[in-house]
Amino acid sequence: MANNLNGVRVAILATDGFEQAELESPKEALEQAGATVDIVSDKTDTVQGYEHIDKGRAVRVDKSFEQAQADDYDAVVLPGGVINGDAIRMLPRAQAFVKSANDANKPIAVICHGGWLPITAGIVSGKTLTSWPSLQDDLRNAGATWVDEEVHQDGNLISSRKPDDLPAFNRTLIAALQGRARKTA
Repeated sequence: MANNLNGVRVAILATDGFEQAELESPKEALEQAGATVDIVSDKTDTVQGYEHIDKGRAVRVDKSFEQAQADDYDAVVLPGGVINGDAIRMLPRAQAFVKSANDANKPIAVICHGGWLPITAGIVSGKTLTSWPSLQDDLRNAGATWVDEEVHQDGNLISSRKPDDLPAFNRTLIAALQGRARKTA
């Protein structure tokens, strides 16, 4: 892939228990496209990944929520993982980060259980999203419309269901960033 995202900065918000593929695949695709990607967390050293229910690899944290601001980034990625999704949604700084990115109309790409953070941050009402099927009631109760699609984009929100959807998720995110780069260049 061409380095057409040079100068673009993306924050991946994660804590322990993230779904390995849902963090690593977008990170790799974005970096191959030329973007700079930071892992932002409540942790300061590493966060522990999982491959479904099995312990996976730890990933180095680049910045803490205290060090990073949404203004420093062009987009936000929210990987899933039940443990990660449930824990990160309860962090006020993670909520504020997502709200700030949304207020600036920056792409927010969310997959699987990552949808819990935008729900808690209060940014899904009136939007259409997809997710892991067990989140559909949470999304509907928060005022969103849920669809069962590989990837769905509604304004700045990009959503996918599961690791199998990552190729479409990554393509859609990169396309959204290319469009944003043209608008701000």
